[in-house]
This record gives sequence, C-alpha cells and structure tokens, in this order.
Amino acid sequence: MRRPLTVAKTPIDEVIDTDRQLTRLVFAHMAGAAGWLVFGTLVGLYLSLKFIWPDMDAVSWLGFGRLRPIHTNTVFWGWASHGMVGLALYVVPRTCRRHLFSYRLGWVALGLMSASVVVGDVCLAAGLNNGAQEYREYVWPAMALFAASLGLTLYNFYMTVARRSTREIYISNWYVLAALIWTLTLVTIAYLPFYQHGLGETAIQGYYMHQGVGMWFTPMVLGLTYYFLPKLLNKPIYSYSLGVLAFWTQMLFYTMIGSHHFLYSPLPWWLQTVAVLFSVGMVVPVVAGSANFLLTMRGSGHALRSSYAVPFLLVGVVYYLVGSLQGSFEALRSLNLLWHFNNYTVGHSHITMYGFVSFLIWGGAYGLLPRLSGREAPQLAIGIHFWLAFLGLLIYGVSLSIGGTLQGLSWKHHEPFESSVVLMAPYWLWRAIGGTLMFTSHLLFAFNVWRMLPARAAAPVAPEVPDAA
Repeated sequence: MRRPLTVAKTPIDEVIDTDRQLTRLVFAHMAGAAGWLVFGTLVGLYLSLKFIWPDMDAVSWLGFGRLRPIHTNTVFWGWASHGMVGLALYVVPRTCRRHLFSYRLGWVALGLMSASVVVGDVCLAAGLNNGAQEYREYVWPAMALFAASLGLTLYNFYMTVARRSTREIYISNWYVLAALIWTLTLVTIAYLPFYQHGLGETAIQGYYMHQGVGMWFTPMVLGLTYYFLPKLLNKPIYSYSLGVLAFWTQMLFYTMIGSHHFLYSPLPWWLQTVAVLFSVGMVVPVVAGSANFLLTMRGSGHALRSSYAVPFLLVGVVYYLVGSLQGSFEALRSLNLLWHFNNYTVGHSHITMYGFVSFLIWGGAYGLLPRLSGREAPQLAIGIHFWLAFLGLLIYGVSLSIGGTLQGLSWKHHEPFESSVVLMAPYWLWRAIGGTLMFTSHLLFAFNVWRMLPARAAAPVAPEVPDAA
C-alpha cells in the first residue's frame, strides 16, 4: 500500500475557474495568510526559546509581554483570517452559482485586514496596547480597520448569496455569513469605551476571547469544510440534517460559554454556571459535526492515499473533536481548578487553533487552489509540510498537556511555586522542539503557495459561471 509521503504525483482536475479577477483575489489572500503565518509563528518560536534561555536578550520590544500578543494576534487576524476569507471567496460564489458581487470591495477588505495587523503589531512592539486582555490587545484603531474589513466582506458575500441562482442557501454560506455577523458584532461591542473598566470588562473579555475562536474561526472553517470535503471526495455530505443540527446548536451554546474562563472570579455565580452548562452542551454540535465529516470520509481510503488535501482535512476534523471535548472538560469546575492558569491551557489552545483551524485551511488550500491556477505544489513538499506540522503539534500538545497537569498538581499540593517552574523545564524544551518542526512546515507552506500561483499568461474568461459542488 502506498503511503501519503511516497504517493506518486496525482494529476489535478482540469482548471474549472478561469475568472482571473477571482483568482488574483483568492491568491492575494492566501499569499498574505502565508506571510503572516511565517511571521507570527517565528515570533512564537522565539518566545518558546525564552522559556529555555530567559536571559537571551535585553531589548524592550523583544520582551515576552510585547511579543506574545504580537504572536497570537498575528496568527488570529493575519494568518487564519486571511486564509479563511480567501477560501470563502472561492466557495461562496460557486455554491451560489454567481460571480462575486464586487471584486473591488474584496480588494479593499483585503487591504484593511492586513493594515489592521500591521498597525496593531507596530503599536504592540512600541508598547501601545489595549491592556492585559488576551486577544484584545490591539488598540481600537487597529481593530476598527479589521471590523471595516469584516463589514465589507459581509456585504459582499450577502449580496452574492442574495443574487444566487439556486433556491436553497448551501450550508457553507450559513456558516460563513453567521461567522461574519457574530464577529463584527463581537468586535464592536468589545471595544465600546464603557466596557474597558471594572467587572464589566472581565465579563466582556471572557466572551470576546472565546467567541473570537468559537464564532469566527470555528463556524468559518466548518462551513468551508462542508464544501471542501464533498468536492475532494466526489461524494455528497453524509447528512445535511446533521449539518443543520450542528449549525443551530453551535449558535445556541457557544454564545454563552465565555465566562468559563473566569470560574471562581468575582463574576456572578449564575453567569459562571450558565457558562459551564452551555460548555457541556457544546458536545452536541461538536459530535454532530465531527460525525458528519467522518462518516462522509468513510470508505474513502483511496483519497487518503492519493491526495494530501484529504489527510489535512481528516486531521483537522479529529482535532476539532478532541480539542472541543477537551474544552468542555476544562469548563467543569473540578478540572478547571487543576488546568487553568498553567501550560495545559496553552497546549489546548494550540490543539484547537492549530490542529483544527490551520489544518482545515491547509487542506482547503491544497485541494482548491490548483483548480484556480492549474498548478500544483510538489507532492513531496506538501507531504513534508503535513508530517512536520502533524508531528510538531503532537510533540507540542502532548508535552504541554502532561507538563501542565503536573504543574496544576504541584499548585494543588501547595508546593513552592519555584518547584512548578523547575518541573516544567523538560516540557518547555519539547515545546520548543515541536514549535521548530511546526515553523519549518510553515516555510514549506509559503513555498507551496508560491508554486501554486497562476502562470503569467492570460487565461480566457469563463463563458459561464461553474456549477456548485
């Protein structure tokens, strides 16, 4: 049996979209995503080395307090956001059987998105921030640019869906539009002046940092996967009804779980309890969505052996299930006491944001971009990217999960704080090793995007809009 790493180069489908305007816009987003991925994770790798050599520099703007938010915000709003919107620009018009409503709006939104990351990162490096609020460190002008980008993208996609030639709205578009609406609302409310102080700030912060993941990245990549997976497997999704169930329960439960980050805090006890209950309720959409994808993949072993796009999607779906269930367990008060505030949480965030979101973006990129450009990346380079990213995350996640658990037990037994720092030393080393593998894979992804760029020769304009998947 041929394994993915050694599989022979497989021919891509005939180029099915020669709309050069859309092609340029999609690849501009993906090129921006690759650039921000390399930069953001280079900063993250540097931070991981600081845990091993804490005195490696004495420069103020290289301090942990400045670089850590640069790392997280860059991969959030730069890498993942560009990657998701770029792929959505491919999916939405095709599922609507219409051309994108406005290419000009698409380019303006792209510029605003990258500008927000540039402004935000420069301000963070200079010591200008929005306070110690995780994922909300960007000053408000930077996030205003991001909100404007989301607003233009929402309008562009909404008008495309409104002008669709199909009777039904394909489920991918439900997720994409919902993600844009929720995130635009969330960003706006979180930066209102009267939510920047006191206990109200804490309540809003819990919802902001969790809904940033759960109502932006999660529905966006899940919606896109409802297009990627059937298209790449050449078979329908297992159950449309399961997809609808997962969508509405996601919208119901995820909106109320932000406070589980602040259990045992001064926040009202009832608010914390609601967050715990709704976190448990998240098992419903997670299991429904994961089962839908995995059952769709059932019997498609040939696709795993002949294409790297599908293995990326498989890993992403598995990590969606594992990471989300892990989050539900962490919301329980007894386990929250053990795992909160230590390195277990860092491992969990990478399992979800990296293992789930990033792997699905990569799978979509490798599966769909060649259909736009007619050019594939080298299979060997894609294979090495897959295995470096997979093994790197495995080392990273397992080491921090074990180390974080031991760290929590050390605190629970009232041992000196220094003891928990000493015991983490070997796990931080493995974290750096895993991070190095992951960063190396990102360099390969950037190279692969470059190899998939369309040729300079002019392509004819398609005579008609291609059919949806």
